[in-house]
Amino acid sequence: MLAAILFDLDGTIVNTDPIHYRAWREMLLNYSLEIDETFYKSRISGRLNPEIVKDILPQLSTTEGQKFADEKEALFRKLASNLKPLNGFSELLAWTETHELKRALVTNAPRLNAEFMLEVLGIKEAFHTVVVADDCVAGKPDPAPYQVALNKLAISAEEAIALEDSPSGIRAAVSADIRTIGIASTHDPQFLQEVGAFMAIPDFTDLQLWTLLNSLIEPDLSAIASNL
Repeated sequence: MLAAILFDLDGTIVNTDPIHYRAWREMLLNYSLEIDETFYKSRISGRLNPEIVKDILPQLSTTEGQKFADEKEALFRKLASNLKPLNGFSELLAWTETHELKRALVTNAPRLNAEFMLEVLGIKEAFHTVVVADDCVAGKPDPAPYQVALNKLAISAEEAIALEDSPSGIRAAVSADIRTIGIASTHDPQFLQEVGAFMAIPDFTDLQLWTLLNSLIEPDLSAIASNL
């Protein structure tokens, strides 16, 4: 029986990748590095800032790298004042309330970014728990953030579904034994299935999603009839 839906944030609830790409591009130009979208998707998207900075700017010290990341995220927040959720998100949120499902936000986003986006989107009170990478022993693709969310909601992995847009997020949820749906806002749907999603959809209006969710909520009438 479905008891909870676990949501990623960036790229899942809201497509922030174009804004992150712009912020990274502007920041890296200061180091004479000009990136394109292919570079962004393969080397930046879905990863934690310390890993990204160490990979791309290995010459920076830990302190310098943290300062760079903080400035990049401040630029992101400056550019992201008009965020809108993916189509169908509001309807999905209402559906979970109707069926009394628990909701968790599980994100690699820095806490300041997560709080900022929830405020801009008007969904600060939408989740029973919010888990950011800083709360865990490791961020995605490690399963720890999803394991923390399951513990906080007091449910098993079998009672949850995760919604994720990035390969690292999908790997994290699948490694936590959670059925995972890929949101193809930033990556090809076939690729999302190759890395572990059992279904990939463009947004929350997709009929496949609603057919699945309703099948997990509605009682099996044939089974009930056979027991009468």
